[in-house]
Amino acid sequence: MNTTAPQIVLGTMDFGTRVAPEQAFAILDVFVAGGGVWLDTANCYSFWADPSGVGGASERVIGSWLRARPGARDAVRIATKVRQNPLVAHSWPKSAEGLSADAVRAGAKESLGRLGVDHVDLLWAHAEDRGVPLEETVGAFGELVAKGTALRIGAANHAAWRVERARSLAQEQGVEPWTALQLRHSLVQPRPLTPLAEAGHRLLTADDLDLAEAQGLTVWSYTSLMWGSYVRADKPLPQPYDHPGNTRVLSVLDDTAEDVSASRNQVVLAWLMRQGIDPIVGASRVEQIEQALGARDVRLGDDHVERFAQAR
Repeated sequence: MNTTAPQIVLGTMDFGTRVAPEQAFAILDVFVAGGGVWLDTANCYSFWADPSGVGGASERVIGSWLRARPGARDAVRIATKVRQNPLVAHSWPKSAEGLSADAVRAGAKESLGRLGVDHVDLLWAHAEDRGVPLEETVGAFGELVAKGTALRIGAANHAAWRVERARSLAQEQGVEPWTALQLRHSLVQPRPLTPLAEAGHRLLTADDLDLAEAQGLTVWSYTSLMWGSYVRADKPLPQPYDHPGNTRVLSVLDDTAEDVSASRNQVVLAWLMRQGIDPIVGASRVEQIEQALGARDVRLGDDHVERFAQAR
């Protein structure tokens, strides 16, 4: 796994749709003032919440913020994704752009335009596209790095074997390989083999961690705080998470939060970072991102980590 110290990543999925631009600006300002660096977005965010039926709102808000804040581009690193944006409004997944070479090039170019930048720091393949030869996708991503459009590239929601194969293909082609993984992960886990309601979400597995460890890949986690379920009684965990193992884990979480004088959310984020994982945190209010950044000061001991492991 990458040896760089893990960081809190600001998830901007709802910016421009469920989070108004002025509120998004305030969240971005506080995040940067608090030492935050990475912004995570996607070209498809959030087509399902946008009357237009297509994505781009989040990238446009970030672009507007960058223009309104001189010097902000030097203070942040921007990660965006291609693959899922509908090419026809209100027609997903049928019209999702996919990962053909043309789609990857076009998606990246359009993202740069909305963001108002000449490159992104990390470009993700948002999900697999098995209708396109992996060789073609790998070549297209490698081409974008060679041109300076993306400084790094990564795979979100991909099986570990596909990432490993893609990295081998990149070596054969002499292009930059994927060096980052993004998958769904949190302290609580669903019952094994239980389908998730969220289409396209892929859970982090032991195979992913083994691959990251062996090949020095960065790992980012999304849905890190389970949509607020750790701290909000009105947002219970989804049904697949209702099992005795999680009941025990949540009890340990309460004890640990009291022991280290932190909130449940902060302990979860600290637990992820202790594993070398960069957790993505979405926020709709300033105080949410302030609290998330506070997780960097939470110190979990080996005994805390072991108690969580035994609770499962």
